[in-house]
Amino acid sequence: MADDMITEGMLDMFIFETEQGLENLENICLDSKDVGEFDEDNVNEIFRIMHTIKGASAVMMYQNIATLSHKLEDVFYFIRENHPESVPHAELVDDVLEVSDFITSELEKIKDGLESDGDSSELISTLDVFLKKIQKKTGSATQPAAPVEERPLQEKPRFYIAPVASDASKFYNIYITYLKDTEMANIRAYMAVNSLKGIAEDIMFSPSDIISNPDSANVVLEFGFKIALQTTEDAQRIMELINSSAGIENVEINECTSDDFLEFCVEAETPSSSAGEVLMAPIEQPTIRVESQKPQNIVLDSEEEKRSEEKSEGETEEKKPALARAAKRPAAKKGEAQSFISVNIKKMDLLMDLIGELVIAEAVVLQNPDLKVPGLDLTNFQKSAAQLSKITSELQDAIMAMRMMPLKNTFQKMNRIVYDTSKKLGKDIELEVIGEDTEVDKNIIEHISDPLMHLIRNSVDHGIESNEKRAQIGKIEKGKIVLEAKNEGGQVWISVSDNGKGLNKEEILEKAKSNGLLGNRSEKDFTDKEIYNFITLPGFSTKKQVTEYSGRGVGMDVVVKNIQGVGGVLDIESTEGRGSTMTMKIPLTLAIIDGIIFSVGGTNFVTPTNTVSEFIRIDKEKLIVEPDGEEYVMIRDDCYPLIRLNKFYHLKDAVDDIEDGIVVVLNHEDRKLAVFADKLVGEQEIVVKPIPSYIKQVKGISGCTQLGDGSISLILDTGGLVMV
Repeated sequence: MADDMITEGMLDMFIFETEQGLENLENICLDSKDVGEFDEDNVNEIFRIMHTIKGASAVMMYQNIATLSHKLEDVFYFIRENHPESVPHAELVDDVLEVSDFITSELEKIKDGLESDGDSSELISTLDVFLKKIQKKTGSATQPAAPVEERPLQEKPRFYIAPVASDASKFYNIYITYLKDTEMANIRAYMAVNSLKGIAEDIMFSPSDIISNPDSANVVLEFGFKIALQTTEDAQRIMELINSSAGIENVEINECTSDDFLEFCVEAETPSSSAGEVLMAPIEQPTIRVESQKPQNIVLDSEEEKRSEEKSEGETEEKKPALARAAKRPAAKKGEAQSFISVNIKKMDLLMDLIGELVIAEAVVLQNPDLKVPGLDLTNFQKSAAQLSKITSELQDAIMAMRMMPLKNTFQKMNRIVYDTSKKLGKDIELEVIGEDTEVDKNIIEHISDPLMHLIRNSVDHGIESNEKRAQIGKIEKGKIVLEAKNEGGQVWISVSDNGKGLNKEEILEKAKSNGLLGNRSEKDFTDKEIYNFITLPGFSTKKQVTEYSGRGVGMDVVVKNIQGVGGVLDIESTEGRGSTMTMKIPLTLAIIDGIIFSVGGTNFVTPTNTVSEFIRIDKEKLIVEPDGEEYVMIRDDCYPLIRLNKFYHLKDAVDDIEDGIVVVLNHEDRKLAVFADKLVGEQEIVVKPIPSYIKQVKGISGCTQLGDGSISLILDTGGLVMV
């Protein structure tokens, strides 16, 4: 690739748009797998996706991607034009997904700064064989295909054949000019065309080489961009769609006759292989003008308005020309997409860090010991401080909202995993997704993707029986996995449920016993949740035969570790013979949380507010000391293990008498423990900072933070303390 010809901005846009196209491609394939065929809209959409990827990769000089995309485009062009009756759908879906996987792997190389050097010749040969097979079934006369390396990416010109127009069809000539400082105007122009494809019966544009020729950007900036459109929509709808493209200075829309439209098309130099053909004729005498930088009012040319009035004053509103009707409607609002911008995530992380430092600085100012001098009049200071706190809080909420992302993309990837895994295992399984619009902090999404993928695979492999087994035990319903997300009390719950065989408690207990995990406890002393939690321990697996996906005793322990790494927990429920539910309970965000501060031996500790059940003072008679030194406290007839942090972390000068300190009851999942502290310090918003890598990881500590007095406080990991 010639780096001097390609800017970083073009590369970012290429990667983003290609990934979006591939995501759409996979969704179409997976949605159609049960239907057994692609409908006409799907065929057209896949064709357009591959055409776009082909052109964009050719511009970026990634020839292997362009050539492979061109071959798949050929397949769907034949299907679109010839409507073959017997297309092996499952085989076609597999081929499309393999193409998607190849392009995705090449994009990963590009993002890592490597060359896109993958060999697509085998996939091209497979597609070529498939294309010839469906051509023979339809009796199509075929010419020997040119070698892949010699085939040009641009289609040969052919005569323009207009699509059939209905009574509701309207014809428009559109002229767009862009701001002179607009970068990649050719890509912007293509985005305008792409936004209209959903409403287009036919669409043509000039210049025609906006994708394959980077120099066309200069032509668009100097002479403007022209579009001819056949559609049933009115001018207002067209304007809304076009305005979703950035950099537009002016838009002119002209409703014309079908003859004018065809004349415009006949003068086209070369056809495009998208929804219509490419036009090269100029647009004359526009009758609609919309200034994109001014109020969105449509202004009719006076002569056109006069002709419209002379035509028939008694016409009903429905019979008047569509253009005149559009002129009387309220002004169209500018497309909302104009209000969105792309921001590098590193800049977002930097802004998050700066706001965290601002929160710390605010605490340092408001808790400054100089303010405690007797006799100071702090009335004005308190007013200013309250205003500062309000602004800081709103700024914090704003950045949190900016970092929140819907789980939709993560959930959609699971659809592909279910498809691939169930196919390899020979199981008929469907995936139902609920609550995919639930939003979570971006950093948390990155941490839960792998655990979620493993839980899905676990349900497909372990949970749901084979088709034959389900038939034998009388399960007539299809194997099903439900992936659900919902907000619950300041947390996000993501659950993976299946209608499979469920967990066998006796089998798990037997395996735990053989591994020496029961200790001195009787099997009857274990609750169902404790039994199920054995499967999350390293090296634990009840599967007797190792497969590609399970049986090695690794996986669930990694799932739990990753979930706990973001302050979450895994909850397991199961009913033998009916299925299981694995629920990840994770916080909405990790960056800034509410915390309770308490002191032990002059050292401050912080624990998240949502982990604290209560604070209580204990009498000596409520303290139980075992012969081995372990301590417990009785609180309202419930017994909780007691941890003295001064002994646990070897802290000096701490309170030793149980009656002189305070007990903080912490909860983790369904377990509770008591922590003995010298005194409570207070409640504060804390900015979570990771412990530096050069410091050895300490059990029970998840991070640190800076308090208002400038001191460093350690953040307790309740889950780590529970496991002590």
